[in-house]
Amino acid sequence: MQRPRILVVDDDPKVLRLMQRGLTFEGYAVDLAADGDEALATAHDCPPHLVVLDVMMPGLDGLEVCRRMRIGNRDLAILMLTGRASVPARIEGFDAGADDYLVKPFAFDELLARIRALLRRSMPPDQEVLEFEDLVVTPATREVARAGAPIELTAREYELLEFFLRHPRQVLSRDLIFLRVWGSDFLGESNLIDVHIMRLREKLEASGRSRLIHTIRGAGYSLRRVP
Repeated sequence: MQRPRILVVDDDPKVLRLMQRGLTFEGYAVDLAADGDEALATAHDCPPHLVVLDVMMPGLDGLEVCRRMRIGNRDLAILMLTGRASVPARIEGFDAGADDYLVKPFAFDELLARIRALLRRSMPPDQEVLEFEDLVVTPATREVARAGAPIELTAREYELLEFFLRHPRQVLSRDLIFLRVWGSDFLGESNLIDVHIMRLREKLEASGRSRLIHTIRGAGYSLRRVP
């Protein structure tokens, strides 16, 4: 499974832990660096698709790291984080080579939205393929196949399946599924998720194939292999 790789650079261990947990949950491959030198070395060894870069760090600050990364890779997406909200500070970041700029404190959902927007521009969509067991999904074309056989899904069924594929083996609550697939302002029938998952299972399990989406009693649903 081709997952976008994100390098998070921050000298605060708590921030690194939170970012790793949140971004990993969203399906990204995450590398961490606590200072500028480590960031450059990590980017060299494991080239990222996107860098989330703090500005204020000891030693090499984020601006200098950004300049050096930009020299080596003009297509790399760089999102800078800082507590400096002034216009001159933001201009300085853009002049250093940043693609976007987010001021601390920030909402994690906004960070995710900015990451998705940057990756759409920097990472060709046809590079991404989501796989689990014998299930293969191509997000760019919304093609779904299992064991090589194509599966036709409705738009909502596809969105539901892609959400599961981006969080394999994790238990996803009904509230979280509502929020991420239907939207926080959706008001609908309480059994809507159950109905869509039932229909999705019928299509995925056609021809006697094994079940992939499992009900976790009292907790939600999970995409996993059960022996």
